[in-house]
Amino acid sequence: MKTGKMDPAVRAAAWQAQSLLLGYPDETLHRNLGLLGTVAGTLPPPVGDPLARFLAHVQRSSLFELAADYVATFDHRKRFSPYLTYFAYGDTRKRGVALLRFKQTYQAAGLRLSDEELPDHLSVVLEFAASGHADTGLRLLTEHRAGLELMRRGLRETGAPWADVLDSVVATLPALAGREEDAIARLIAEGPPEESVGLAPFAPAQYLPDPVVPGRSEVTEVPR
Repeated sequence: MKTGKMDPAVRAAAWQAQSLLLGYPDETLHRNLGLLGTVAGTLPPPVGDPLARFLAHVQRSSLFELAADYVATFDHRKRFSPYLTYFAYGDTRKRGVALLRFKQTYQAAGLRLSDEELPDHLSVVLEFAASGHADTGLRLLTEHRAGLELMRRGLRETGAPWADVLDSVVATLPALAGREEDAIARLIAEGPPEESVGLAPFAPAQYLPDPVVPGRSEVTEVPR
């Protein structure tokens, strides 16, 4: 499916649902299962069907099981990092600059990110894109298309349930281009860049790349 053929309101609904499902599983997720199921049913099949499969998995699982699986999948395996800049820059100083650019992008749009979350977490980017900033959000997602695809393929290969959510995300994006396929091949062969020095001289402490267990992302509008 090409993004240009999706109704903007439909795509925004998909991004909002995906954002909720890629956050840390908590009571908010369970309270919204009915609504999320309704939204999934209104989406085009390539986008909605994978979400419906994931929601069925959530309904079969306890919150404790989901949370433990989430941490084991995303917090303990950098291969599945939900932080988009990790795939492009690894644990290097350049990543600190990239994180600041994400934050500046949100600020330029009149939004403020909660201090509890890094700005490049996939659920945060999706929520931003869904909240009336589709063009900018789509640009951020497509700029990190190779990392998203590597994450999606890895989750699918290991049978992780969140692979369905990633399938839904990429169904809202343009098809992979040749250079993105090349970037994916390099990532598979070499992994993200590595560097022995930290990011401290280049970014505030809250933007260091050490893995954290993300909770529900919060993107709020800056009062004018």
